[in-house]
Amino acid sequence: MSDASVNICIGGEAGQGLATVGQMLAKSLVRGGYEITVHQDYMSRIRGGHNTFSIRTSTESVTAPIERIDILVALAQETVVLHAGDLADNGLVIIDSELDAGDYPHIKVPFKEIAPKAIFTNIAALGILAALLGLDRDIPAKLINDTFGKKGQEIVDQNVEVLDKAMAWVNESGADFPDLPPAKGGEGRLMLSGNEAIALGALAAGVKFCSFYPMTPSTSVALNLISYGAKMGVVVEQAEDEIAAVNMGLGASFAGARTIVPTSGGGFALMTEGVSLAGIIEQPIVFALVMRPGPATGLPTRSEQADLNLALYAGHGEFPRAIYAPGTVGQCFDLTHKAFDVAEKYQSPVFVLSDQFQADSFRAVEPFHLDALPEPVLPLMEMDDAEAAKYERYAITDSGVSPRAVPGMSRALVVADSDEHTPDGHITEDKMVRVAQQDKRMRKGQGLLSEVIPPEYVGDETPDLLLVCWGSTRGAVLEAAQELRDTGTSAAVMHFSQVYPLNAQDLLPKLEAANKVACVESNATGQFADLLQRETGYKVAQKVLRYDGWPFTAASILEQLGA
Repeated sequence: MSDASVNICIGGEAGQGLATVGQMLAKSLVRGGYEITVHQDYMSRIRGGHNTFSIRTSTESVTAPIERIDILVALAQETVVLHAGDLADNGLVIIDSELDAGDYPHIKVPFKEIAPKAIFTNIAALGILAALLGLDRDIPAKLINDTFGKKGQEIVDQNVEVLDKAMAWVNESGADFPDLPPAKGGEGRLMLSGNEAIALGALAAGVKFCSFYPMTPSTSVALNLISYGAKMGVVVEQAEDEIAAVNMGLGASFAGARTIVPTSGGGFALMTEGVSLAGIIEQPIVFALVMRPGPATGLPTRSEQADLNLALYAGHGEFPRAIYAPGTVGQCFDLTHKAFDVAEKYQSPVFVLSDQFQADSFRAVEPFHLDALPEPVLPLMEMDDAEAAKYERYAITDSGVSPRAVPGMSRALVVADSDEHTPDGHITEDKMVRVAQQDKRMRKGQGLLSEVIPPEYVGDETPDLLLVCWGSTRGAVLEAAQELRDTGTSAAVMHFSQVYPLNAQDLLPKLEAANKVACVESNATGQFADLLQRETGYKVAQKVLRYDGWPFTAASILEQLGA
């Protein structure tokens, strides 16, 4: 193998339980102290169609998927046809004894003997993999207890029995694969996907309302909030359509509730009038825009970064906004929390851009330090009668931020209108008032600019090649840069976790210090490279683009670079 990681690909038809065995193996590895990166590839069907669940694992950090397969678990014949050609030189196919692995190195497993009931096949596969990788039996056994304990001890015992039979079969059959090296240990770590982390970040920020219309790959943000709703006091409403969802969110925000609206490209396209409404009524709202390939329905279950321009220009008219693009699962949590704070502070729509790859990609994450998080700004919840009498919702201020009161919480009259309005919120067509209000709103952009998160810079200070990237491409780009350095090329990475606004003064010295700059992004036109040029005047030398629906790997980046 070209690196110390092991890549396990589990393939089969939708409904065969490959996600179950994949998630349980991934969690077992995390509990065993290993690092993981998961890539899920699934077709846009309820049942049928070939899917894969790939886990790359190592004792060291792994930040992106790879093409090479070390262990291929074939739960269907099609898995061999589609993926056995990607086996490493010492790779291995694990396949049911009734299927054909051809001439590929393989282990035929009598799954029906180990698990007479088909419902336990995924646990048998878990046991086979755990034994081959040298995992401590107690780790998956405890995980089974944690997972199925609520169903009763009998169910737990049945699953553990199948696990033990599968691990014993490996030992008795002589099946062999190099054990994973001992891990450093990772007790207490979490295994989270990007969408789970977005939901947790929202909860940590005090979210109280979520409105959504289901759309892959964003739906699980809302589903995770539903699972915590009763305990955390969050109301989650599935609206009849996306237009209703955004307007429900704005109504809840107007009433004082911190609000998130998760959606994807086609759904967000319907919400853009609501984004503009948020701009003129100056209502804080957070959008979790989890991207997938378009146009139109495109590839509903694949990944792309083609909605940056959509978020950047969504909504008619001009008003300030902030756009974050987390590059890790941990950043999904942190930046969602920050999005609420910024939305409340500047009374503007704020966007968290993720994508299908990151949404479904599980990673090992250290527990979050909630006590260290700042409390997002609160609206005015009360004021005395004298203050209430002179209250103006859209008072002209130097910062552009006006005092935001919550209706019904004081005697203040809180008026909002989608038409242009006077400082007290009433409709006007006075051109002087119009200019004053628009200038006031736009001044908030200076505050947003003052809080810009600078890009992460990793590598040589004056590199031959600087790779610029944003969002979920971070891991693959970091690995590509490291491979370049390992082969003698001076390389560095500049990763943007905030893509708008941009502070040119922070960026130009690093860009200009590099001999060559290439921008890596998952779309067909290089949307961020174009934005970078517009905001800073700097034009990158090369765009490294991928838009086939699959995430970048280090190898795919290096191939385009000609390295």
